[in-house]
Amino acid sequence: MANVNEEIKEALQQYDITVVSIKNESYKDKKGVWWIQTPAGYKILKKQSQSIDTLNFILDAVEHLKQKGIYIPDVIKTKEDKRIAIINNTCYVLSEAISGKTLTYSNDSNIKLIIQELAKFHKASEGFFPSSNTKMRSHLGEWIVKYREEMHKLEGYYKTESLTQQSTEFGKLILKEYKNFYRQMEMAVNELEKSNYYQWSKEAGDKGCLCHQDFAAGNLIYTESKKLFVLDIDSITMDIPIRDIRKILNKIMKKKGGWDQETLKYILACYHEMNPLTPYQWQVLKATLRYPHLFAGIMSKYYEGRDKSWTQSKYLKRLEEMLKIEKSLIPLLENFEKLLPI
Repeated sequence: MANVNEEIKEALQQYDITVVSIKNESYKDKKGVWWIQTPAGYKILKKQSQSIDTLNFILDAVEHLKQKGIYIPDVIKTKEDKRIAIINNTCYVLSEAISGKTLTYSNDSNIKLIIQELAKFHKASEGFFPSSNTKMRSHLGEWIVKYREEMHKLEGYYKTESLTQQSTEFGKLILKEYKNFYRQMEMAVNELEKSNYYQWSKEAGDKGCLCHQDFAAGNLIYTESKKLFVLDIDSITMDIPIRDIRKILNKIMKKKGGWDQETLKYILACYHEMNPLTPYQWQVLKATLRYPHLFAGIMSKYYEGRDKSWTQSKYLKRLEEMLKIEKSLIPLLENFEKLLPI
């Protein structure tokens, strides 16, 4: 970390601030977060893995959302009035630190606050179009192709497992459950193809649309002045709002240990109150919920060996948890139309 610390000090010298202390929060080779104490309070310095053009897209999106009333920490400019400090071809961004509390999904009032802020976030994103000197991130119209690519990959893992002479307990469970979940994936893709997904994606691209991609309680700060700040915009992309809705639903239901009908109904109503969707748009949510993202995620993680620190027992436990959650959703999808706030 010695060289890293020197690089951090060099980056901070580009700003008109007095540094009292530096505390590392997280660090990986291409990314890092540091708390910078100054006489005027704490700042957050982030080492970014993105290119300058991608980072400009992100920062343009942040400025647009802030102008539309979304609370996001201010980016502090360098002495040369730039949003990005560059050291050794690596980008750094300094922003204000926000003090407050992190919300949980433990009660309806918190859930309403979070979901309605998500709806405001999507509504505020309309009218955003990236400038020519940026590299746009977009998932618009890509879901079906991506799902089919993942299905092909998972099929390969399944076939390899079926030829294994002595499967692990994880592998045995995959062999038992895979075919049912693969059928779900096929149903999800078929439903998406029959929905207005492509039409909606085109319309959204024409009028401007942004998805946070990790809009969750852990990335929100509720201040004493009752402002809800949205943090960690680094993954922001162009896409229809259903992407964020599906992700936060999975997060909330994972916390609950399974899908709950009344909670789902309440969340959809909270969102619809602030950013109403049509029946056809809600059908896109139904289709993407049917696709077993949690099952696909843990299966990929295991066979790709993405976390070397995980033991076989941890992988097995996580797979069992994901299976339970995925299976609890299926009855709700059969009754989905009755849960819609329209």
